[in-house]
Amino acid sequence: MNEFQSPSETASEHPDSDGEPPEPGSELQIPIANEQASLTIDQAQLEAAVRLVFRDSAYNSGLVSIAVVDDPTIHQINRQYLDHDYPTDVLSFVLQDNEPRLEGELVVSTDTAASESANLSWSAHDELILYVVHGALHLVGYLDKTPDEAAAMHAAEAKVLTELGITLPDGDNRWSASEENRAGESNE
Repeated sequence: MNEFQSPSETASEHPDSDGEPPEPGSELQIPIANEQASLTIDQAQLEAAVRLVFRDSAYNSGLVSIAVVDDPTIHQINRQYLDHDYPTDVLSFVLQDNEPRLEGELVVSTDTAASESANLSWSAHDELILYVVHGALHLVGYLDKTPDEAAAMHAAEAKVLTELGITLPDGDNRWSASEENRAGESNE
């Protein structure tokens, strides 16, 4: 994935000059490469989404590059690295995991975001933010293969999206299962 390791913009924060330790996630660099032209992206919100995921994880530093691409590009990457011959919404790759430092890459498709959002009551941009959140959650260890894993993933997605000020779309069943599971859980 070398073509995405030289992003067009690097965003990083540095420790405060007063000698205090940095806030969790502030030593996180998030370069973003916008490799598509069909959707205007809000780079600050993409970065904020990753920072919120990292804030609630075991990681407080690292590098997470985000490549924003079209369907043909994500299809090619999916085929090349995962042997899946189809486009997808998001790919996440952990490059180094040395807790509390993590390095990884996210690749998200604006074409998929646009087509999926057309059936929902929210924007392609909000769908794209969901893909970034979902991919970042995978980077920090969330899985979604079993119903319990998927419920935990959806709950974490909903939390981050809400913190970003994004209202979950009506009629989207991605979060209804996790809400039902949470309602049925007992307090221990």
